Amino acid sequence: MRLSQICIDRPVLSIVMSLVILVFGIISLGRLPYRELPDIDNPIVSVLTVLPGAAPEVMETSVTQVLEDELVSIQGIRHITSVSREETSSITLEFELSRDLNVAASDVRDRVARARFGLPDEVKNPIVSKADSSGGGLIWMNLNGAGLDQIELTTLVETKIEDRLTRLPGVASLRVVGERRMAIRLWIDHHRLTARGLVVADIAEALERSNVDIPSGRVESLDQEFSVRTPGELHTAEGYNSLVIANFDGEPVRIRDVGRAVVGAENDRSLVRVNGEVGIAIGVVKQSKANTLDVAHAVKKEVKLIKQDLPEGVDFGPVWDQSIYIENSIHDVTVTIFYAIGLVLIVIFIFLRSLRATIIPAVSIPISIVGTFAMLYFFGYSINILTLMGLTLAIGLVVDDSIVVLENVSRWIEEGTPRLEAARRGMDEISFAVVAASVSVIAVFLPLAFLTGTTGRLFREFGVTIATAVAISGFVALTLAPALCARVLRTDAKDAGAAVWLGRAVDWLRDAYARALAVSLGKRALVGVASIAWVALGWWLFSTIDREFVPVSDRGSIMISSRAPEGSTLEYTNRYHLEVERALLEVPEIFATVAIIAPGWAGPSVVNEAIAFVDLVPRNERERSQQELVDALFFQFSTNPGIQVFPMNEPTLSIDWNATPVSVVVTGPEITKVAAYTDEIVRRAREIPGLVKLRSDLKLDKPQLIVHVDREQASDLGVSVRDVASTLQVLLGGVKLSTFKLHGETYEVIAQVDRS
Repeated sequence: MRLSQICIDRPVLSIVMSLVILVFGIISLGRLPYRELPDIDNPIVSVLTVLPGAAPEVMETSVTQVLEDELVSIQGIRHITSVSREETSSITLEFELSRDLNVAASDVRDRVARARFGLPDEVKNPIVSKADSSGGGLIWMNLNGAGLDQIELTTLVETKIEDRLTRLPGVASLRVVGERRMAIRLWIDHHRLTARGLVVADIAEALERSNVDIPSGRVESLDQEFSVRTPGELHTAEGYNSLVIANFDGEPVRIRDVGRAVVGAENDRSLVRVNGEVGIAIGVVKQSKANTLDVAHAVKKEVKLIKQDLPEGVDFGPVWDQSIYIENSIHDVTVTIFYAIGLVLIVIFIFLRSLRATIIPAVSIPISIVGTFAMLYFFGYSINILTLMGLTLAIGLVVDDSIVVLENVSRWIEEGTPRLEAARRGMDEISFAVVAASVSVIAVFLPLAFLTGTTGRLFREFGVTIATAVAISGFVALTLAPALCARVLRTDAKDAGAAVWLGRAVDWLRDAYARALAVSLGKRALVGVASIAWVALGWWLFSTIDREFVPVSDRGSIMISSRAPEGSTLEYTNRYHLEVERALLEVPEIFATVAIIAPGWAGPSVVNEAIAFVDLVPRNERERSQQELVDALFFQFSTNPGIQVFPMNEPTLSIDWNATPVSVVVTGPEITKVAAYTDEIVRRAREIPGLVKLRSDLKLDKPQLIVHVDREQASDLGVSVRDVASTLQVLLGGVKLSTFKLHGETYEVIAQVDRS
């Protein structure tokens, strides 16, 4: 091939071309973002609407249905799910994977703006947000201690923490949960108010009329001018108590006459506890394309500086850090890459028995690996577990081309041909073979980039990584490798020392293989029968192995989701969840807990829900795995009275913590009848063997039965996930099955209640 001949005659050219690849790779390596897995977030957009004081039925008819009528016609919608609660309407739209999330969110905003005229006048502006796996908080920190209440802690967040963290590179926003801003709260005595012929509206009118700061123009002189203002804002509880509402029988009626004004919290419908102590939780949300590890390191460094400025006794630090698992995973895979390179070079040295010959693949491998990062950067990919695993696998592939070149040129040199001429003759023989080998490997992995769905988006970067590394290795084998062979290999090389022993070992291995081959050729029928039996054994084992999309990994953290009955107060939810927290702190494998009562993510009126982030001690310091702890906690809390508790693993691929293997949705014309069907399904489904978790989620528009299946327990009982789903179909009774979909190992059953 002409390119190889040019590089043999002009080695500087080949070195410069390889250095260009290496430099581009090094520059790209410093700019690539770090993630655990490729960006495979589904295009999901949510619409949250609040109508103060509205009942669920009003939210459904006046808000949810109006918005759904406009949103349903948007192109590319896969599913629409809506939940109508007291004061809150939540609509979730899942689009096809091919739909661009930014474009989809823009379409949703346009339709919501169009539907705004059909909503009640009192409704607050709907909030349209894009669902992002990074939006849940990369690091959660706690702020408590020194005897400070939540109002004082909130002041610290606003004055000393919030601005310093949000301005860090890569930080998108902060999620502050449990904050309580200081406000003046008015408590009105209804009897005293009506006795004076007044109503609450009169108080609101007085506040709007009197509690204002009015600009009153300016005073000008010959050389100066002054702004004039009439300060009328009230800042103290006594000022509000003295505010005149109206006149009654010629006497002024003040707020103290019909009630009282006290200093309190603007919103007291949320609580946060860290290891049982009341505080504030602060979550750092990174930008979607930001480098995860860089953001985490910057936040931790800034947190140490912030702690120096906080009052003595205040505790402020991370209690939930997802970056630790990501960093450890990437570190482990990176170390594996270096191990793989070292083992490959050792094997090459053992068989070639020459340090000079080993130098050539030792140079080719780093160029191919590092150069791949440039292509990842140009495609907008990231450094994650799959791309690094692709590089690990590619090490055994990229070295092949250089070894083929090295072996063929070495053969010509051993026959007495001068080095330059040996390189030319060797490349004339195998250039097209190197190209064919590289193209064939690329043809195997590159089609992964054209896969669709979640699997395609997951393995796209993996396939492109390997294909790029192999393509670069083929180029290096055609350019740099022959140039090095022509100048590094020696014509008078002789084995000495350890090389002699390695040569004898290789010769013995070659002879042993020859003897085994002779025996196999002599007993062809036996070899054929053994091969068929081996394939049959593999097929049988394949049918018995459990199947799952992604295995559950031990991340050292779990989440506890709790739900009290509908209509429960904040005090009720807090009281029962406190028992859950006390039980968690007694588990020796648990390092810390962050409990959030009424987080408000489903709307400000939802106070019957709570979550707890549980951080476990390192895996080498605990006897039970994360999954074993989840199962143990579930059985421990399954009989907990007054509140439902669901321990869960952190999702690997989904941004939805509540994603479940089997989901049955029952819909019908009347909520009472649908609820009766759901209760009966829940009661009878608990008797299914292998079923270890069951939850029914009754919402205004549809009750939802969510089933978790323990694979190991079900396998021991001879029950599969498909058997469970089939049993649920039988249990539906008067419910007409409309669709049944299988997504990997996730079953989705949509059922319609028989109107008769």
